[in-house]
Amino acid sequence: MDVPRGTIVNDAFLGAGLQPDEEAVSRFLLYHDLLVDRNRFVNLTAITEFPEVVVKHFLDSCMPLSDRPELFEAKAENEPATVVDVGTGAGFPGLPLKIMRPDIRLTLIDSLRKRVDFLQETVEDLGLQDVECLHFRAEDAGREEALREQFDLAVSRAVARLSVLLEYALPFVKVGGVFIAYKAGDPEEEIREAENALRILGGSVEKVSGFTLPKTDHRRSLIYIRKISATPAKYPRKAGKPEKNPL
Repeated sequence: MDVPRGTIVNDAFLGAGLQPDEEAVSRFLLYHDLLVDRNRFVNLTAITEFPEVVVKHFLDSCMPLSDRPELFEAKAENEPATVVDVGTGAGFPGLPLKIMRPDIRLTLIDSLRKRVDFLQETVEDLGLQDVECLHFRAEDAGREEALREQFDLAVSRAVARLSVLLEYALPFVKVGGVFIAYKAGDPEEEIREAENALRILGGSVEKVSGFTLPKTDHRRSLIYIRKISATPAKYPRKAGKPEKNPL
């Protein structure tokens, strides 16, 4: 007998100690349907089977809520945590985080207009509030006064090596805020490689959490980087420079 899709979502999240409510489950089901439908026209994901999407995209995106939920709490009364997803692609990890924590204020940034259009339509169809979808290269967005050092949290998943990713993401984070980098496997080598970038850009590795993604044998890591000082105004450099010549 086929297992109901809602049960698949609940079982997967419970494996990580998370419990989506009925509205969150409904939104995950619709998100999957929208993702698969639009994926026929725009390259959003190579993973489309429902159980795989639930674990490898939705749950993986939400693992910081299991590991360090306090980061997503409101900073003061009527001041929700502000989160920016840098290079969000099809909305990961930002949209699953927002589905589980509707109270956060989310900004999604991606360099491809077709993906941003998909994200905007998806946000509307899911009935999510306080989500902004922006068409920008990260290097350009990080120099915008309205975005620079304005966020409590930055998140990014599968975008670039850490030494490059730091230049994309840290400029968005307030001093005292945190950047969460999602990585496959053991990131020790990437962290060593990024020591100079951390020093220059004002970051410090606070914690690395390794885990096996529930219902898989995939090893994953979350790197929590605290913003300890302001990022110098010359960073991020112009589009393409961080990748060609990492700090």
